[in-house]
Amino acid sequence: MSRAAVLLRILLCLASAVAAPPENFDQRVESLRNSLGVPGVSIAIVENGRTVLAKGYGIRKLGRPEQVDRNTIFRTGSTGKAFTVAALATLVDRGKIKWDDKVIDHMPDFRMYDPWVTREMTIRDLLVHRSGLGLGAGDLLFVPCSDLSRKETVRRLRYIKLATSFRSGFAYDNILYMAAGQLIEEVSGQTWETYITENIFKPAGMLHSTVSSKAFVDSADRANPHGRLNGPLRGLGDQEPLDEMADRAENAAPAGGLAISANDMSRWLLIQLWHGKLPGGKDMRMFSEESSVEMWHPVLLQAIDPWPEYLKPTQPMFYTYALGWDVQDYRGTKLIWHGGAVFGSLAAVVLMPEKNVGFFIAANSEEGELVRGLMFELLDHYLGLPKGDWPEKLHTYKTDKLNEAVKTLQKETAQPAKVGPSLPLERYAGEYNDPWYGTIKIHLDNNRNLVIDFPHSFGLNAALDHWQYDTFRTRFADKNFEPAYVTFNLDAAGNIEQITMKAVSPDADFSWDYQDLLFRPITTKK
Repeated sequence: MSRAAVLLRILLCLASAVAAPPENFDQRVESLRNSLGVPGVSIAIVENGRTVLAKGYGIRKLGRPEQVDRNTIFRTGSTGKAFTVAALATLVDRGKIKWDDKVIDHMPDFRMYDPWVTREMTIRDLLVHRSGLGLGAGDLLFVPCSDLSRKETVRRLRYIKLATSFRSGFAYDNILYMAAGQLIEEVSGQTWETYITENIFKPAGMLHSTVSSKAFVDSADRANPHGRLNGPLRGLGDQEPLDEMADRAENAAPAGGLAISANDMSRWLLIQLWHGKLPGGKDMRMFSEESSVEMWHPVLLQAIDPWPEYLKPTQPMFYTYALGWDVQDYRGTKLIWHGGAVFGSLAAVVLMPEKNVGFFIAANSEEGELVRGLMFELLDHYLGLPKGDWPEKLHTYKTDKLNEAVKTLQKETAQPAKVGPSLPLERYAGEYNDPWYGTIKIHLDNNRNLVIDFPHSFGLNAALDHWQYDTFRTRFADKNFEPAYVTFNLDAAGNIEQITMKAVSPDADFSWDYQDLLFRPITTKK
């Protein structure tokens, strides 16, 4: 046998040494799915240039018999940010833009609250969460739903005050990825949806994936989202299907509006590990090697939240953000990954470049301990480390946190003061405007109860139940919507000067950024 043949055999043996998921992996997934009450799971694993697993587990919707399969699409949340970045990379490769171009050079109407930041903001800045915006700033422009266009949503950026100085630190946002999607449209002449379909999905062979809520709802083979909403806090209570809306938040799609199957995601994993090379083509590429390096290159540090002692082995030594990807270490190995969360669905996309391994885990419910726990288990497997029972430990951690939040909520809401309201209810009625959110309407219904309408959110409304003083509490018909305190501030003459809001739950998702709102009455000139 020639030396070349011997070398080839050795390489093949080394490649096949990790070419298998953990032993009894299917049984492990099923056991966790059942014990945690997760309706459906989708998993893809690629190793050494080939797909070794693309499979569905469980059912698409509680109360229905349809099974999850390898082509069932799941909402993948913010893992989609990397797709928006890849679309920008194709424009970079074609010479249409550069990563450090000023945004206003391509979108002349783009404005931030601070004129200096407007002038200095680059395309790279859009993608790395260092703009100075606060955590989740502007998310209520698409949460829980919106009829605003993407262009109008991005226009309202100019009214959102910055929380910190420009490029001074990390604060996760979605609205600047909407701006990145709008930039793709203005540079290419195609909507973000069309551009992603034509330049990402089709070349990759991702033929089942969707780019909009409407396309997701229209798909027959989709995983319905689920949540636990009938307990004292979201995450506690019984698992139930969530309502699907075909036009829930199309403006936010570039930040996390994709739905993808295990089969399709395996192709995306391979493209990433091949640095832009397309499956099945010798010299066919989605994006260049140079763009791949840029996308994975860390730009700024993220804070590392301390884990309890029993989770410490999973805590990174460094944690950074690149272009649409988190870059960190995991027990001595470099990790490129991103999580995704939309109401009722969770996902993670994970790359281990040093091992030439990638995987995708998605659930059609909000049990993050399954997604993150299996992520840690797979990482340990490919690193040759002992099994750590991470899903069970994360479940304990989550349960403890929720129980502490319940105690805090019960303490805060135990004895509201039996004072107020200061005014007759009709005096609270009127239209009130926040510069970035827009106008809300407060009125009396036929039973003379106060109601608040959020017009751009498809007629979303809530009853306003008096809480204490001049503070009311929203009561939404849909339990999926986070309740809030609505406080009317009066001037010395007893007129309503402004309205502020705050989430009731101490564990509310950051996207319910009620605290950033400041409504003032709209006065009509006589």
